[in-house]
Amino acid sequence: MFLQKIENFLFDESYYVSSKFFYIRIYRWNPYLNLKPWFNIFPLKFKDSVQFMVLDLLFQVKDLYDSTLTFRRSCREGICGSCSMNINGVNSLACLQNIQVNSTQFLTIYPLPHMLIIKDLVCDLTNFYNQFRLIKPWLIQSSNLTFNENLQSKIDRLELDGLYECILCACCSASCPSYWWNFDKYLGPAILLQAYKWINDSRDFGTLRRIEFLNNSSRITNCHNITNCTKVCPKNLNPAKIINFLKYFSKI
Repeated sequence: MFLQKIENFLFDESYYVSSKFFYIRIYRWNPYLNLKPWFNIFPLKFKDSVQFMVLDLLFQVKDLYDSTLTFRRSCREGICGSCSMNINGVNSLACLQNIQVNSTQFLTIYPLPHMLIIKDLVCDLTNFYNQFRLIKPWLIQSSNLTFNENLQSKIDRLELDGLYECILCACCSASCPSYWWNFDKYLGPAILLQAYKWINDSRDFGTLRRIEFLNNSSRITNCHNITNCTKVCPKNLNPAKIINFLKYFSKI
C-alpha cells in the first residue's frame, strides 16, 4: 500500500523549471480586466537543438497555450516594422531576432518601453505617427515645376543610402531616454532620421522650410548623444549620426 505509485493528477513536469523545457516569459495586460499587468510563463519543449525566430515562438504560445495573447505582425521579413518589441532587454523586431534554444533556457518579452500599452505587446503609436506627419514626409515641389518626370542622378540617389531603409518600427525612439521624458517636444531619432532624408533629397524644394521647422524649441536639441538608437536599430542605421548633422544644419 505504502509503495503504491502516485499518479500525477494536477501537475506534471512542465510546472517546474527543468532543462527539458524552454521558457518564455511574456508581459501581459488586458484593459478589459480589472487587473494590474502580470507575466505569463510558457514552457515549450523541443526535440532537437533548433533555432527559432522570436515571432515563431510567439505563434507557438498563441496556438498551444493562450489564443488571447496579442501582438502585431505582418510581413515576417523585417520590412513592415510591426512586430517591434523588447526582447531580453533589447528593442528589436521579433521576425528578425533569432533564439538558439540550446544556448539559453529563458526568454523575456516586453512591449516597447515607455509607450502606452493597448493590450499585451501592442503599443499605442499614435503620438509617434503624429510626429511623423509633422515633418511632411513627402516631396515638396516647386510651384513652377512642370509635370515631367523628376529625375535624380545616381550620385544624388546614393546620398539617401542609410536613410530610406528606415521602416518606422520605433525601436530607436523607444530606446531613447530623451524621448521617454520629452515625447511631447522631442521628435525622437526615427522621425529626425526621416526628416533628414527629405532634407537630403535632391528632388525636394522645401529644405529651408524643413530646417526652419526643426530649429524650434526642443525638436532636436533634447538629443544627448546616448546612441541607444544606433545600437538597437534592426536595419543597422545610425540615427545618432544623422541627428548631429541636423544640429549642424539648424545653426546655419
